[in-house]
Amino acid sequence: MPVPEPIARNTDTAAQQMTLAHTAAEQGDYARALAIWGPLAHAGVARAQSNVGACFANGLGVAADAPLALRWLTLAAEAGDAVGQRNLATLYFKGELVELDAAAAARWFRAASEQGDAESQDMLSWLLVEAELLPPDYGEARRWALAAAEQGVATAMTRLGMLYHNALGVARDPAAAAQWWRKAAALGDADGQAMLGAAHHLGAGVERDAVAALTWLLRAQHGGSKLAAPFLPAARAACTPEQRREAERRPA
Repeated sequence: MPVPEPIARNTDTAAQQMTLAHTAAEQGDYARALAIWGPLAHAGVARAQSNVGACFANGLGVAADAPLALRWLTLAAEAGDAVGQRNLATLYFKGELVELDAAAAARWFRAASEQGDAESQDMLSWLLVEAELLPPDYGEARRWALAAAEQGVATAMTRLGMLYHNALGVARDPAAAAQWWRKAAALGDADGQAMLGAAHHLGAGVERDAVAALTWLLRAQHGGSKLAAPFLPAARAACTPEQRREAERRPA
């Protein structure tokens, strides 16, 4: 769940208090932050309610408390705060303090997504295509992945590439898949790097390039992607010893 975030209020005083609280939270002083957020939350400041709920959900400056986390996050979400909606969705999705409820998670991620929250757009897209918790909806998954990708979310770019690669809700398009993987790879997404490497190895949507394939697959493996392992032996075998050394020398 994200670290509590500040929000401007109609009055300068509330905005200044939120800034002070956020600074305290960034410094790890959640007790001080809660001392500021608490009164604001009781006064109806939705972002303060979200932040208080996030603290109770994560045990930040206070003991974790499921009922209080749910209470404050619900108040913030119902007041229309996008971060509160995302935090409430995450609470339902994790299923640790409250019973896992994928439908409720999707509902609140969607509410935040409609307000332009990129993290929620990415999570909603993932829920609709990869999580196996809800019936898949590839059209909606693509819509929200594209919205998140346009805001620079690399994981959403990788997902778009997979949708085009696997023809999920769209016509199969290896070039479009590789294009999205390249964008994600450039931003450091390990799965995007793995798939771009595989595309170069196979010549799918991009030119076949043994050195580029091995380079991206090695970066993906270093970044923790499990998608690289199936392609690495063949990618290594496709390179000459000099090409392997070149791939290994390229900066990550």
